[in-house]
Amino acid sequence: MKRFLTAALCIGLIGSALPVDAAQPAVDIMNAPTVRPTPEVLPLEKKWDKVFKRNYQVNHRKVTFVNRYGITLAADLYEPQHYTGKLPAIAVAGPFGAVKEQSSGLYAQEMAARGFIAIAFDPSFTGESGGQPRFVASPDINTEDFCAAVDYLSVLQSVDANRIGIIGICGWGGMALNAAAIDTRIKATVTTTMYDMSRVIANGYFDRDKDPSTIARDRQAMRVKLNEQRTVDYRTGEYARAGGVPDDVSNMPQFVQDYYAYYKTSRGFHKRSLNSNAGWNSTSALSFMNMPLLTYTAEIQSPVLIIHGEKAHSRYFSEDAFKKLTGSNKELLIIPNANHVDLYDNLNKIPFDKITEFFKSNL
Repeated sequence: MKRFLTAALCIGLIGSALPVDAAQPAVDIMNAPTVRPTPEVLPLEKKWDKVFKRNYQVNHRKVTFVNRYGITLAADLYEPQHYTGKLPAIAVAGPFGAVKEQSSGLYAQEMAARGFIAIAFDPSFTGESGGQPRFVASPDINTEDFCAAVDYLSVLQSVDANRIGIIGICGWGGMALNAAAIDTRIKATVTTTMYDMSRVIANGYFDRDKDPSTIARDRQAMRVKLNEQRTVDYRTGEYARAGGVPDDVSNMPQFVQDYYAYYKTSRGFHKRSLNSNAGWNSTSALSFMNMPLLTYTAEIQSPVLIIHGEKAHSRYFSEDAFKKLTGSNKELLIIPNANHVDLYDNLNKIPFDKITEFFKSNL
């Protein structure tokens, strides 16, 4: 012990006797400034590869921005061809498992044609956006993606930072409401054909008709299965994928066939879309089981318009979400004879006139 202490003391003395310029400069880790990282250089597709027709009356370019977790997001920015001054702006995302070349891009382009600056972005870990590992979903990070889009729009020269709204389609409808509950810069929110992903993953479809004991049993079985999969994933070094829309839906419910008609045909198939291909990482479901998205939506003070199809299997998500909202500036609009995916791309069903009126009134 004496020898050890003597050696330690000698090392300390030697270190203190070194010339000042030979010692490493001290770094104050605790007080070092935290700076926003520069966007990652992403390999972005240069040609028009959307599943919808290009409107040449709208200007289009690709942009990137960084979210609070340092993940670089890729987006398509659409703006009116001719305008002066600062315009109101809208950020669009969804559906869950889709990319900006599908429904969100269609919405963004249409809103730009109607006088708004609009961006459709790929969420973290998907599409052309950054983030590792790939194909992960998170109720927290994906809510942050919406807020990061607002960051970007807020400092854009062409945008009035006091007039920014968001549109969430399908699973990103729940994310949009969650973002509106935390981000007061969001002045108006529209959801279309909304899913509450935390609810459907935790309880399964049509949980209104299930008894609590069945839900609890199924949740526990899913926990066991997914955590066993975590072990397998870590051992193999690869993440198992949950699978996108099945190739054979002939014996499946109508709403699954409707998904096939969009994601697996020329109508909506895209090579980067998770739903068109192998789906999310299986274990992404774990965080949604434990973190309800719509906990604080009753605190949203800004206007909200919730839109859903009359014939949609998912209609109950929007109806129940609307019941949680408070204030006279909230509205539920049911589109006659529309199913879930009609509001992805059916221009005869998507109420763009109503959406435009809502944003012009509230932005």
